[in-house]
Amino acid sequence: MAKYLVTGAAGFIGSSLVRALLDRGDEVRGIDNFSTGRRENLTEVLDRIDFREVSILDLDATRQACEGVDFVLHQAALPSVPKSVLDPLSSNRVNVDGTVNVLVAARDAKVKRVVYAASSSAYGDTPTLPKHEAMSPDPISPYAVAKLASEYYMTSFYRCYGLETVCLRYFNIFGPRQDPTSPYSGVLAKFSMQMLRGEQPTIFGDGETSRDFTYIDNAVSANLLACSAPAAECAGRVFNCATGRRVTLNETFEALKKLIGYTGTVKYGPERAGDVKHSLADISRAQKHLGYKTLVNFEEGLRRTVEWYKSEAVAATRS
Repeated sequence: MAKYLVTGAAGFIGSSLVRALLDRGDEVRGIDNFSTGRRENLTEVLDRIDFREVSILDLDATRQACEGVDFVLHQAALPSVPKSVLDPLSSNRVNVDGTVNVLVAARDAKVKRVVYAASSSAYGDTPTLPKHEAMSPDPISPYAVAKLASEYYMTSFYRCYGLETVCLRYFNIFGPRQDPTSPYSGVLAKFSMQMLRGEQPTIFGDGETSRDFTYIDNAVSANLLACSAPAAECAGRVFNCATGRRVTLNETFEALKKLIGYTGTVKYGPERAGDVKHSLADISRAQKHLGYKTLVNFEEGLRRTVEWYKSEAVAATRS
């Protein structure tokens, strides 16, 4: 049985990783300062993990959290491209300085491997599709720059100190427990809740923007595979975490409309600064070196997501 530290454990992806690790019988420690994570994401598993309310900007506390740990799944971040455009300083502080703290703490604690939640935003808005890891990065937002800088730190700690690191470039992860209430929430979470309430969702741009929407189970699988793959296959490397298929926002709206039974329309707003027009991943490197494969496709993931938000809506009316 291995011992894992999940940073950002109360977040959407972090809390999903915590559950998957517990289901396997692993020992889990989690840290989160609840700046974006939600305590309720961990409610039913909190008594089964060593949870600490800690910020990754606190180096001493992060060092203590890494003690005795085999693997670190580093999910903690200040997400959102639009938020980083408004506040680049905070984005850099958490997403770069915080990541360096995690790396220093993991190195000093002699952790076996750190798996990092990188971002497809590193590719920028280049017209080449699909995006593959050998492409030159071209980030266009402060968030993307910060996430890419942390990738470089990950690789440098492997080369300089021998700390095994793996970077997973997430492509639009979605699923249960994604917060739909923030103005910076993922589009599927926000659309689902708005349409379930009978509210009109807003698409920024003409709706032909496309994304490689990736259901949460695929991201969880990629993290676990990145921990178990031989170092020769993955240490110091970057891998796309996606499905290899893209869907437009207009198509997404129509699919949600059918699942929810929404009878309204969508409204369109101006494009947002820093947003990428099209996103599609080449996942062949992850398939070859990690044994990664798409476990849940877009349609099934969307169905599961809507069912979860429906159950949450029902629970809220009863409470």
